[in-house]
Amino acid sequence: MQHDRFRISTQVIHAGQHPEPVTGAVMPPIFTASTYAQESPGRHKGFEYSRSHNPTRYALERMVARLEGSQIPEDKDPSCGGFAFASGLAAIGTALELLNSGDTVVAMDDLYGGTNRLFSRVRQRSSGLKFRYVDLTNLDAFSRAMDDGAVAMVWVETPTNPTLKLADLAEIARIARKANPQVILGCDNTFASPINQRPLEHGFDIVMHSSTKYLNGHSDVVGGLLVTGRHDLCERLRFLQNAIGSVMGPFDAYLTLRGIKTLDVRMRRHNESGLRIAQVLEKHPRVEKVLYPALPSHPQHAIYRKQMTGAAGMITFFIKGGLDAARRFLERVRIFACAESLGGVESLVDHPAIMTHASVPPAMRKELGISDSLIRLSVGIEDCDDLIEDLRQALE
Repeated sequence: MQHDRFRISTQVIHAGQHPEPVTGAVMPPIFTASTYAQESPGRHKGFEYSRSHNPTRYALERMVARLEGSQIPEDKDPSCGGFAFASGLAAIGTALELLNSGDTVVAMDDLYGGTNRLFSRVRQRSSGLKFRYVDLTNLDAFSRAMDDGAVAMVWVETPTNPTLKLADLAEIARIARKANPQVILGCDNTFASPINQRPLEHGFDIVMHSSTKYLNGHSDVVGGLLVTGRHDLCERLRFLQNAIGSVMGPFDAYLTLRGIKTLDVRMRRHNESGLRIAQVLEKHPRVEKVLYPALPSHPQHAIYRKQMTGAAGMITFFIKGGLDAARRFLERVRIFACAESLGGVESLVDHPAIMTHASVPPAMRKELGISDSLIRLSVGIEDCDDLIEDLRQALE
């Protein structure tokens, strides 16, 4: 059945999935075997070794590939252009292996702290990659960064972590292709999920997810995914996934796939509650500023309306009173747990300057606006009125 012709709320249940051929099980079993018997040397049923091939991982990879809009057929690639890894950073690290030593990457200036660390403190040294950090909300600055035609990859995060900047994906693709038709365009789509945004539709080559977050949605699995709709990149990523070996295990693949079955209904709740809470915070006297793409006050609200269908549960706000006020707030919340990560069914609160982005150099944090008064919320799926009351009591 061609599941990709259905609406996405149906696809999250069925896309890329087949009943298990032996028993007819409607959920893919957890295949834990590390190796597979061969009828004769080199003659097998498509499975040799679990790092290279795993039916449970394939099921997850096909699902996310279809949700992101990859049209690569299963008879050409067993996971339809999807690749699952042990973490989001393992996925990004594998994507960087598409480049050659010394290549240049233009990257969003506001990135997840772990991505910034991988780029600046690991691959710049170990692979000689050159990174140009650009505010990609400024298309003129991006165009200047691409002028010399030497850029091999553009890496975008939108919305960004933690200041929720939005990049115009279609315009970035147009400008980048004009400068270098061979450039590889990658987008971290973690904050949006394929429910709210699909970068392949805007001309991008690779989509990345930290599946730890919204895809799994239950804060019990660490993982990462890449999706491509390009046959040439699919073949290269297939080789790299096997050669590097940082693959997702079958238990984690199964749990993530189970989580995705409720992705659409969860994202609807995240979208609804996120907007309500952002509106409440924007009017609160102890809040200086709120950043949430669905608010008309957001600097890139027009881009939000152009390429997104919801803003999920990520809200950034600046509390009046600096670090002391921020610390008191994080200590007083009752439902929101003070913890790193995001995108789960439970609500979390984070202080990026101390927690998730502590590895970003202080000067860069200051330039990006990641101040001591910045607080990041991950709104879960609890009753929204309870969450609003919790935030109010912690502020007041």
